[in-house]
Amino acid sequence: MSLGIPNDELLRRSANAPARGMLLLGALLAVLGLGLFVALVTGDDPGRAWRLFHVNFLFFTGIALGATVFAATQKITKGVWSGPIIRFAEASVAFLPVAVVCFLVLFLGREEVFPWIEHPTPARGQWLTVSWVFWRDLVALLALLVVAVAFVYTDVKPDVAELRGQVTGWKRILYDRIAAGYSGMPADQEKLERRLSRLAVALCVMYAWLFSLIAFDLVMSLAPYWISNLFGAFFFMGAVLTGLTMLGLMMVYWRRRLGMRDVIGRQQFHDLGKLIFGFSVFWAYLVFSQLLVIWYGNLREETSFVFYRLWGDWQPISIMVGLMVFLIPFWGLIWVKSKVTAFTFTLFVLISLLGVWLERYLLVQPSLTEHAPQIGLPEIGISLGFLGLFLLAYGLFARTFPMVSPRLTAQAEATGHH
Repeated sequence: MSLGIPNDELLRRSANAPARGMLLLGALLAVLGLGLFVALVTGDDPGRAWRLFHVNFLFFTGIALGATVFAATQKITKGVWSGPIIRFAEASVAFLPVAVVCFLVLFLGREEVFPWIEHPTPARGQWLTVSWVFWRDLVALLALLVVAVAFVYTDVKPDVAELRGQVTGWKRILYDRIAAGYSGMPADQEKLERRLSRLAVALCVMYAWLFSLIAFDLVMSLAPYWISNLFGAFFFMGAVLTGLTMLGLMMVYWRRRLGMRDVIGRQQFHDLGKLIFGFSVFWAYLVFSQLLVIWYGNLREETSFVFYRLWGDWQPISIMVGLMVFLIPFWGLIWVKSKVTAFTFTLFVLISLLGVWLERYLLVQPSLTEHAPQIGLPEIGISLGFLGLFLLAYGLFARTFPMVSPRLTAQAEATGHH
């Protein structure tokens, strides 16, 4: 029994997550977003559509990887408190195959996105060429996809083995295949935990390395002569922040939908709120660290990137990013009550998530256009289309796999983490 919920009932809820609404909303948004994207690409300003596609590809891929990496860190650190919500993070791995497809689509509009194609940069040699960038980043994304999927697959295996008696039809066939050879005996459990730990470490290391590479290739190269050694860390840590904020929103949503208020309680809200608070502060620290080095270096190719964003037409966006990613979450989540109250927790987490989208927009757009910021129907529509793709992928995972792990929930309860 888990906090008053009989084990059989917990198993039933885990195996039958109500994902229909999420799937319908995701499909609707994806279709509308795709239609708007096609209309823009075939219209008078295809560059605007491709720039927005690029921004959202980076943003939602970061969410999917950041959330999965959070789950990996919990395995490395033995974070028992996250047991009831760990699957809400792992479910985001379902977007990674979509991200790979989006990357392939992105290169159809490469001439609208990468300025070094039309204006080659001899100083970068062969590093910035279409074939080299494409294959390098495609291999990086595929490597992250394989390791992330293997990690989540390994973690769901014991739960699938326990839940296969609760499901029928195609799901039972799938569960039997995944759980084949797993008996649940101590020797099997120990072997699985060792493999899970190795995959978790591999995923975290590969993420830091390969997502930095993607940041250099797909963001820094948009301003080919700008250099920041800290940019890779800044970019992938910002993606982790979006993964945490997405997890926070999904925790609130599934807590209500699955009737898990007695299982997902003060401990999960408080600890996740502290993590989001901490990463917001760390984001600000990385921003300051980059600005400090650029300021005292005072090199034109470095300062121009910053000045163009902090003054003039782009200054309001920069101010909004600072407020939404750092100042508002900092003062909002510094209080215990605001972290453990579902409404205020959701409010500040949502502000942070939208703030990071604006930050990605700020990193990409000024490098590719001389126009002032444009936030209108194309920006909102294409972003909602990507949100629809994310919800579709997430909903398919929720419909297929258990969204709550009974064994990890029991571990959290046994140690008082609820």
